[in-house]
Amino acid sequence: MTKQENKQQFSSKWGVILASLGMAIGAGNLWRFPRLAGQYGGTFIILWFLFLFVWSIPILLSEFSIGKKYKSGVISAFAQAAGKKYSWMGFFITICTLGITFYYSVVTAWGLSYVGLSFDLINEPQVLKGLSQGYLESYWENISTGNLKTVGLHIFCVLVAVVMLFRGIQQGLERVNRILIPTLLTLILLVAAVALSTENGPKGLSYMFAINPDLFFDSKVWIEAVTQSAWSTGAGWGLMLTIASYSREKEDVTFNILVSGIGNNIASIIAGVAILPSVFAIAGSDEQAISFLQSGNTALTFTIIPLLFAKIPYGEFFGMVFFIAFAMAAFSSLISMTELCIRTFTDLKFNRKKASIISAILCMVMGFPSAYSLDFFSNQDWVWGLGLLISGLFIVFAVHQNGVETFKSEYIDKDSSIKLPNWMYKLTMFINIPIGLFLIWWWMSQGYSNEPWFTEEGDWNVFDVYSNATIITQWGLVFLIGLLINKWLYKKFVDAN
Repeated sequence: MTKQENKQQFSSKWGVILASLGMAIGAGNLWRFPRLAGQYGGTFIILWFLFLFVWSIPILLSEFSIGKKYKSGVISAFAQAAGKKYSWMGFFITICTLGITFYYSVVTAWGLSYVGLSFDLINEPQVLKGLSQGYLESYWENISTGNLKTVGLHIFCVLVAVVMLFRGIQQGLERVNRILIPTLLTLILLVAAVALSTENGPKGLSYMFAINPDLFFDSKVWIEAVTQSAWSTGAGWGLMLTIASYSREKEDVTFNILVSGIGNNIASIIAGVAILPSVFAIAGSDEQAISFLQSGNTALTFTIIPLLFAKIPYGEFFGMVFFIAFAMAAFSSLISMTELCIRTFTDLKFNRKKASIISAILCMVMGFPSAYSLDFFSNQDWVWGLGLLISGLFIVFAVHQNGVETFKSEYIDKDSSIKLPNWMYKLTMFINIPIGLFLIWWWMSQGYSNEPWFTEEGDWNVFDVYSNATIITQWGLVFLIGLLINKWLYKKFVDAN
């Protein structure tokens, strides 16, 4: 790695903030959050904001400060923060996020497919005339499984991301996000305005923020709130650590994290304001709208938005705008994930050109199964999405290795204009351990698979999409490899630099 590459950094604090927002604001804001807000309303939103400050922001503060202090990628920075013996934990965080990176380009590809569908609706009246929920469900099944066009779009998304990042931080990641994030937020606001302008749209807004006190006693709502916060903000992903490794020497840790964390939640709220009123706008009755929302339909974004816009003047155009925003949201997260991959190879002293080429090939090849098979995609999302809770716990572990108060003082507060109370940070670093462990146990105990551990024949059920066996097997392999090469990891990522 050359001196020039090692000294790359953002040009200003807003470059860091926009990169952080780009990392956090993704397809989950426009896809998963509206579904959960539709199921649980204002009760979920209150708890979700609570966990922003209990789980996400404390972990993000810890990540960012580690990256800022050591100015290196996840494995190197984590090993220095936690200690030589725990380099394997940094390895797990990296592999976990790469596991998500490999299929996240597919989410971007789906968004582009729906941009294409919207274009067809504009230019081919017969397609618009035959548009129905059945048609959209068929379209979804077609693009999500065995579709070579989706594979091609996956490859295209990876190549675009790598080409944009190849030029470095200021000319690549920073410049892209300066355009991407304001444009994305503008498009979502436009869609929200259109949804609210429909006859029944405002009813969706009232429904979204209605509080049902009984739901505060429903454990599932609490679980959904903390997991949505963790996954949406990127807490524990290692992405914030990677972004911080390019920060300036006196970067304000707390200010950056508060802006990016709260900004991510605001973007989710705007997305909910766009989608929930849309459901009420097209439903035959309020009861039908509420029934659909409470069903927790995972295809809410893909089946409702096109139908909504087909019913209003120039709706096909606004439908295209929405799916462009969706694709941009997914892509903004993808480029941060790809940068983590590139940074890992530059830490191994590959120059940026070679690291970019290796990353591109790796992401294209490893993402192919998810692009071709929805079952494989769902399995990887199941395994590594849950794995992010392990990653978050490892970040908490690194903090405890330094002493919580010492870490806050020397890592976080040193250059921060805003200083959170010591008792607050200390409390979260302790309570997040049982929270994380409980979430992992709870998620695996829900019985998403009929045979979570063994098949009827007594075989280890590793190939089941949603089994616990597939989680433990894939995590176990990464743990084992990391432990076996722990000394090599420290030597290559720390001693060599």
